[in-house]
Amino acid sequence: MEVPLLFETLRRKAQMVAREDALPGRDTPLRVDPTHAVLGTSIVPPYPEGFEDIELGLGCFWGAERLFWQLPGVYTTAVGYAGGYTPNPTYEEVCSGRTGHTEVVRVVFDPEKIPLDTILRTFWEGHDPTQGNRQGNDVGTQYRSAVYTTTPTQAAAVKASAESYGKALADRGLGEITTEIADAGTFYFAETYHQQYLHKNPGGYCGLGGTGVSCPVGGASHAR
Repeated sequence: MEVPLLFETLRRKAQMVAREDALPGRDTPLRVDPTHAVLGTSIVPPYPEGFEDIELGLGCFWGAERLFWQLPGVYTTAVGYAGGYTPNPTYEEVCSGRTGHTEVVRVVFDPEKIPLDTILRTFWEGHDPTQGNRQGNDVGTQYRSAVYTTTPTQAAAVKASAESYGKALADRGLGEITTEIADAGTFYFAETYHQQYLHKNPGGYCGLGGTGVSCPVGGASHAR
């Protein structure tokens, strides 16, 4: 690919597609294996009564999912597409930048065993939330930082944590948080190939990279 064409492609992918220009998608959901390859739990609802779920975008969802399935108290995780327009998109469609979706991890957790603060701290410290529509060398709206909440309590906690972490980043001379924070809409499961990808492919790509700034949410930071 010629350099000017490459830059134009990256520029286009880093711009949010308009709803009317999004790909049409399809009515039928993608098939997905319902069993978590690591935890052995179901990645599809219904989930156990009293458990909560939240959707988190940290860039490429392969490495992001592994961060959360390792946390004690997390019941299950799944990767998928959220925050866009195209119904039941494929991975290739999302990567084209023409669906409006970002890659996310759905985290289902038992709030009696793991507080939301721990999940949010892992989220903020696990990536750089100041980069807009990119994460490191991964460029495109599908890599944007995002949190989609499922309860008003979650929404309040996320906004408070963003303010707290934003101050910590500013103290280190880093940029403003660009994370999209919104109520969860429709979550579309990614293809089975992508679920628990780094468990199935231990040497696979992981583009995660945090800022090195500890998040003050919920007290002392977890060990890094």
